[in-house]
Amino acid sequence: MSADTSRFATGATLTHASATSALAAGLASIEAGATAVDCTQLTQFDSSALAVLLAWRRAAQARGRALDIVNVPAGLASLAQVYGIDTLFAGAHPATSANAATAV
Repeated sequence: MSADTSRFATGATLTHASATSALAAGLASIEAGATAVDCTQLTQFDSSALAVLLAWRRAAQARGRALDIVNVPAGLASLAQVYGIDTLFAGAHPATSANAATAV
């Protein structure tokens, strides 16, 4: 069975403690041709997750490609909205519509 190199996953945790290694792993996937990152497994995150996602998107753009960010947890989407960078997830598929958060 061949591995799907067009998509990579964030893993369950993307915090300040794991950001450097996550960034490197994602950059390697993008260099290998990945065009999407799947956030389905992401359950523990902080603002570092946003910085890593932005860096991945910039790296893909520098290579002339888009990077789709899919299955974004509602909490991460809300955090992006607080920081004013919710356009990072424009067109992103939410993890589940039942988990959709609204700004209060």
